[in-house]
Parts: sequence; structure tokens; C-alpha cells
Amino acid sequence: MSSYKGHSIFAFLLACMFFHNPLLISLTLIGANIPDFDHKFKKDNVYKMIILGLIIFISLYILKLPYYIGLIIVFLGITFYFSEHRSFTHSLFGVLTLTAAVSLILIWVLQLITIVTTLNNHYLILAILISLLSFLFLNKKLLMVFLPIFFISLFVIKTGDIAYTEIVLSLLLGIFSHIVLDSFTPSGIKLFAPLSSKKVYKNFGLTVIFILAILSIFYHASSLFKLFEMYIKY
Repeated sequence: MSSYKGHSIFAFLLACMFFHNPLLISLTLIGANIPDFDHKFKKDNVYKMIILGLIIFISLYILKLPYYIGLIIVFLGITFYFSEHRSFTHSLFGVLTLTAAVSLILIWVLQLITIVTTLNNHYLILAILISLLSFLFLNKKLLMVFLPIFFISLFVIKTGDIAYTEIVLSLLLGIFSHIVLDSFTPSGIKLFAPLSSKKVYKNFGLTVIFILAILSIFYHASSLFKLFEMYIKY
């Protein structure tokens, strides 16, 4: 269950409990695959991330544009490089760090594109950025399934603009879902790494899933109440 397939399915199910926008569901799914970039076999991608961040930093600095986007990308790459598998990136502190870094990159790039181009369709720009993000963080086999469904859903499901807070929450849910699912493995997770090496196991995961289910019910309470009223009337 801790493979990329298991993490993606679990994140998708959680996303559907809270979101109806294909962009937010996609961000949650991508987020669920981010923590495993601390794997040794993904070091080549980490190197590319650091080099890309440096190139973006230098380019934006020369053009006198917000160069901190490049610095955040470099920071993200360095975080993966120095993290042992299922250590910092699989802890609460890691979840918050990865969520903040990826959210800032998306939001700042979105703002930058709006400033330097004539494009003002945030929904379209964000869709393009998410598709690019999927190339970086998703498994190639998963990518072949994800991209067609993603673009078809954009045309089929009509939704409005997305708030920055929704971007952060969808990524947070996805990244957090990764450590929740990993808590069901025999090796567990170091929830408070690097401050503590104490591990948590499936009891933690079951508790979190129960809490998320309750939160989802409260989140949709108003909609459920309206449906109940309509049922009573008829």
C-alpha cells in the first residue's frame, strides 16, 4: 500500500471528500507523491531540481524579477538531498515544510506569469503549472494515466477560480496523506523527526482517517442539510 499507486489512490479518495475542483484534486494527488523524493534512486531528479532553481534564480535576478522563486526551488532540492528516507520529509515538520515550499513556488510563479504576460486567466495558468508539476513528481506510468484524465476533467467539470488558501490546503492534504499511509507499514514513521526518532504506526493512521472523515462530514454539513430539506419537501 505504500507504493506510488497506493499513495495516489488514497490521496484521490481523500481529495474527493473535500474538493470538487479537478485542479485541487490533482494537487492533492501530486502532493501525495512528493515526500518520496528523499529516495536515493530519485537523486538525479533532485540534482536537476537544484540546477533548475539556480538557473531560474540567476535569470530572474538578471531580469530584475522576483528571484526568490529560484531560491525556494533550490531549498526544496536541498531538503530532499539531505533527508534520509522516511525521516524529515515523512514527519509533521517535513509536511509543513514541503507544503509551504511547493505552495509558494506555485503561487509566486502564478503571480509572475500574470505580471510579465498578458495572461490573466489564473485557472488556465494554474492548470498548466500543475501539469508541469506532475512531470516532476509523478511516476511515469502514473503520468500517462493522470494527464489525459486531468485535461479531460478541465473541460467536463466547470468550476470557478481557486483561492491561494485552497492551493495550500490541497497540497497539505496530499503530502500529509503520504505519511498517514506510511504509518500502516511495519517500519512506521518518525512523526516528529528530526526532534524525535520515536515512531508511530497504524493506530496513528486509523485515528487520522477517522478525524478526516468527521471533518469531511462537517465540511459538507450545509450541503447535506439542504439535500435533507429538499427530501422532506418532496
